[in-house]
Amino acid sequence: MPSRQRVQQLIQMVERGEFVEALQEFYAEDASTRENGDEPSKGLATLIEKERMALAAFRIRTLPTAAFLVDGDRAVIHWTFEFTDARGRRMRFEELASQLWRGERIVEERFHYDPAQRARWT
Repeated sequence: MPSRQRVQQLIQMVERGEFVEALQEFYAEDASTRENGDEPSKGLATLIEKERMALAAFRIRTLPTAAFLVDGDRAVIHWTFEFTDARGRRMRFEELASQLWRGERIVEERFHYDPAQRARWT
């Protein structure tokens, strides 16, 4: 079960842009993530590779976290990201990440968001 401080440490790393390092520090080897209703991505190596691909395609900035909750072995984080593509267009993206922790590591994470956000480039 994560402490509130442990979840705050995760948030701080992501807000600093340490995305791959956060995966390595806070996710279990057998962790899985799921985007809305998509099939889950499984295994830490897969999650890191997906993150590296996103970082190669976009400059990603994490805005200050609006809110997070910790209840037993579950946490929910309200993330807000700003993506900038190779042409300089920006998109603000908000999501809720619901997490299941085993001890000090995330074993399952599901992202909940409005997919229409993906079309809102400025």
